[in-house]
Amino acid sequence: MFVPTADPVREPPIMVVNTVLSLLAVNYPANKLACYVSDDGCSPLTYFSLKEASKFAKIWVPFCKKYNLKVRAPFRYFLNPFAATEGSEFSRDWEMTKREYEKLCRKVEDATGDSHLLGTDNELEAFSNTKPNDHSTIIKVVWENKGGVGDEKEVPHIVYISREKRPNYLHHYKAGAMNFLARVSGLMTNAPYMLNVDCDMYANEADVVRQAMCIFLQKSQNQNHCAFVQFPQEFYDSNTIKLTVIKSYMGRGIAGIQGPINVGSGCFHSRRVMYGLSPDELEDNGSLSSVATRELLAEDSLSSGFGNSKEMVTSVVEALQRKPNPQNILTNSIEAAQEVGHCDYESQTSWGKTIGWLYDSMSEDMNTSIGIHSRGWTSSYIAPDPPAFLGSMPPGGLEAMIQQRRWATGSIEVLFNKQSPLLGLFCRKLRFRQRVAYLCVSICVRSIPELIYCLLPAYCLLHNSALFPKGLCLGITMLLAGMHCLYTLWEFMCLGHSIQSWYVSQSFWRIVATSSWLFSIFDIILKLLGLSKNVFLVSKKTMPVETMSGSGIGPSQREDDGPNSGKTEFDGSLYFLPGTFIVLVNLAALVGVFVGLQRSSYSHGGGGSGLGEACACILVVMLFFPFLKGLFAKGKYGIPLSTLSKAGFLAVSFVVFSVGN
Repeated sequence: MFVPTADPVREPPIMVVNTVLSLLAVNYPANKLACYVSDDGCSPLTYFSLKEASKFAKIWVPFCKKYNLKVRAPFRYFLNPFAATEGSEFSRDWEMTKREYEKLCRKVEDATGDSHLLGTDNELEAFSNTKPNDHSTIIKVVWENKGGVGDEKEVPHIVYISREKRPNYLHHYKAGAMNFLARVSGLMTNAPYMLNVDCDMYANEADVVRQAMCIFLQKSQNQNHCAFVQFPQEFYDSNTIKLTVIKSYMGRGIAGIQGPINVGSGCFHSRRVMYGLSPDELEDNGSLSSVATRELLAEDSLSSGFGNSKEMVTSVVEALQRKPNPQNILTNSIEAAQEVGHCDYESQTSWGKTIGWLYDSMSEDMNTSIGIHSRGWTSSYIAPDPPAFLGSMPPGGLEAMIQQRRWATGSIEVLFNKQSPLLGLFCRKLRFRQRVAYLCVSICVRSIPELIYCLLPAYCLLHNSALFPKGLCLGITMLLAGMHCLYTLWEFMCLGHSIQSWYVSQSFWRIVATSSWLFSIFDIILKLLGLSKNVFLVSKKTMPVETMSGSGIGPSQREDDGPNSGKTEFDGSLYFLPGTFIVLVNLAALVGVFVGLQRSSYSHGGGGSGLGEACACILVVMLFFPFLKGLFAKGKYGIPLSTLSKAGFLAVSFVVFSVGN
């Protein structure tokens, strides 16, 4: 079980700890599980928090299994009101467990504010004189389940790792961290299946591992029936309906072709597939074919593909041949694990090219998914109720924009690299409809057309020229637009969401398309011209204050200005400039109609703008309503003067151009 994190400030350690605790407590034999936490921030605070969490896990895991708890992330479980007879055994265990969790939270919180509280443990010496982008490989066995037999009181292995980083080396962001996790886990436990979970996505279904194993281990006539099992990304935040609806329909739709797309979290992988194995190289019983055995297991092939570590090569051979994994002592593998974490270990190997998580895109999940499907594999989609994993989204505003920009940049990068669904149309095993599905996911390139369409009605009103046809054709156009709106509204309401949720979703995607996606296109252009390199921006994760302390305050008692209040926070970032500009331009066009700012329509033969263009301007303003509110609000919910002045200058220039052109 892999849990990657990169920044202890933007990804609080207590959040990472809760995710780890939820994974340790799943209903699966503890002696068959191991949890690896990759810390790309090389933070002693993250390691300290994980070490303290391992002590609490010895209380939490048995408590979960003894009473068969449904929610196994402590910060969510203790939000529920206590319901048990006073003085009962459960009551005593509950109070004791909550007390210990609150102690854990206080320790992590205190250590966050004062690094001296981390202690003077010799184990922390490895973090001295280190920087997030300049340090040696650090591997710590936080807890080892020695001689485990799968008892309910056992806690699975917990291993902390931080790969070597140097300023002059390319580290490939999350994909590089995932490949290091694959190598270290291959050396230590070499399990045939791997789960990767974002540090904010806790396990919400205790039987999630069993559900995935049922898919992998079922007998199928189709030998390539499953390379990975993807669970949908779902969230406990109130501001994520816009994402869950799209993923609900798109996820199930793509699953009916060649299988769902890997979304980077909540995904169970087959180690053999991640090591580059293709369906053609397997016999009917799942063992390697004679040809594959000669080619894949040749010494030269293994060293050139997986690196020069003899221990790594041995573990790869055992994984490909499905040999049973012996119960090794984890600490005996630390030296070999440190070797495969060196910056130059992947040089001249196939890691990131055909093996492991693929590079050349910040969307390593989509990139890797295409590579797997291109080899002929299929994937499976499971959407249980309750959801298998739940996570948090960045609060509305700048952080949401940053995350959307990163996703969009990665998706567009895929279109221009070797895994592009546009390439190899007839020579790869990626089905045509699956290619179309991948292209649908890469819709971020529509940003510029959307920006133009948001400005065209205003331009036509000010220029007094027609955008829409007249008479019957206008009616047909409005009918088609209305049918589309009703269809998308029906999709929302079928999932139990309200009309307001539908409206907020439509507004969100228009704002994202004309801001975050727009900047992602500029990122790609600069990258292709060799003028800039894309930087992986970690979006800030948040937890409700009451869940961090375990105080048990319910959602109804949260403050109105919390991260999920539905309000948009603004600052001086350029992300908010396009939206402010669009609102000002359309408001100016509507005002211009009433004050006679339009050009005379005689030069256009009487075919000037009309009701259709005015309605379109009103629709644009409604879709950008958060910016309209921001014009009049104050504080963090108001648009800063610096952004208003820039947008105002652009709007005046646009009006002058439209009227005078």
